[in-house]
Amino acid sequence: MTELFEQSALALAGMVQRREISALEILKAHITRIEQFDGVLNCFTSRTFDRAQADAEAVDRKIAAGEDVGRLAGVPIAVKNLFDVRGLPTLAGSKILRESPPALRDAPILERLVQAGAVLLGALNMDEFAYGFVTENAHDGPTRNPHDISRIAGGSSGGSAAAVAAGFAPITLGSDTNGSIRLPAGLCGIFGLKPGYGRIDRSGTVPFVDSFDHLGPFARSAADLLLTYDLLQDSDPAGAPAPPLIPARIAVLEDWFAQGATPEILAAVAAVADGLGATSKAVLPEAERARAAAFCITAFEGGQLHKAALVTRPQDFDPATRPRLIAGALQPAETIYQAQRFRAWFRAQAAILFERFDLLLAPATPCVAPLLGQKTLKLGSKEVPLRPNLGIYTQPISFIGLPVVCVPVTTGGLLPRGVQIIAAPGCERLALAAAELLERIGVAAAPVASL
Repeated sequence: MTELFEQSALALAGMVQRREISALEILKAHITRIEQFDGVLNCFTSRTFDRAQADAEAVDRKIAAGEDVGRLAGVPIAVKNLFDVRGLPTLAGSKILRESPPALRDAPILERLVQAGAVLLGALNMDEFAYGFVTENAHDGPTRNPHDISRIAGGSSGGSAAAVAAGFAPITLGSDTNGSIRLPAGLCGIFGLKPGYGRIDRSGTVPFVDSFDHLGPFARSAADLLLTYDLLQDSDPAGAPAPPLIPARIAVLEDWFAQGATPEILAAVAAVADGLGATSKAVLPEAERARAAAFCITAFEGGQLHKAALVTRPQDFDPATRPRLIAGALQPAETIYQAQRFRAWFRAQAAILFERFDLLLAPATPCVAPLLGQKTLKLGSKEVPLRPNLGIYTQPISFIGLPVVCVPVTTGGLLPRGVQIIAAPGCERLALAAAELLERIGVAAAPVASL
């Protein structure tokens, strides 16, 4: 028998709407799961169980009265702690913001999900100010990977990804600047969506790099990801079907995106390509340079944002974050000018590539989840620092704001591996359709971790 914490959001909402189970029963099952295992995984930094109980009871009253309860009726959710949550200080993984007054209202996109009947469980762990790929937070401790607790969950939305993989909630929200949805989704074996830049309202969240920041959902099914995307953004009609996938022109990215990855990661990309019938290869030129330019702009914008606190309270920053922000703030303007000029050129190259192809495939990470505390990473024959190099395949894509779905490939008894399905601007639904197809044929899967 499938446990309630293993069910999809769509299945749970359907059971509530059909009065087969109450929202309160669903909530209690998920709270039990959290209380049993989060002491080890460390996903939550704040729990809102009293609020959740009140909201679940409200859903059940509406059901009893025959009222519309929304498409997420009784579905437990949680959000990265850079989202405003009414009654909680918005931490963004930092020590400095703990002194902030509690938020007076939820972030608008959280409000959207609550209005659709979702029940909020709390706020989730992350790298400080979203600057990291590991969620080994100096203030709140590391989030552990549910598939192997000796390994990282990825970051910076590590708590959001691990919570879904662990069965704490079927849907969570995170943010992605240089890969912070796609990396933890891939390492934790779940689906993640980074919509195109500007598609989701970012108000009510703590920024990191204004020109790169994206918000998006995690889920254990492509259908849940599509449902959540519909509820989060304005331009597509809620509930509209995903477009037909065939005939879609799909290519595997080579060159930079095939260098340094372990054989098991490349095998995952090949499995996704086979599942989608993709036989073409493509090159996105100067991707390595795009990653370097993304680094420059990220460090500069992040450093400028926190410049005052870096001067007055440097000791209160995570030691892994502080030197990068300081170095970024000190970059000369000429460097950023040249990086932005190159950005326009690189965006044009991607547009040319999308004249030939509808979707592009690439690894999400160069390896499976590294060990907690691991300092270096093997990229081919080179030993490189781990923290800045986990995002080598995601940063060039974030650089120009393309929409991406990360799909989990978990076959063969291996740790989860993530593959990016990259679409042209405005084509999120095509990437989601590809993810749904891969799930249907068994190439992509996101089972709850056995804890």
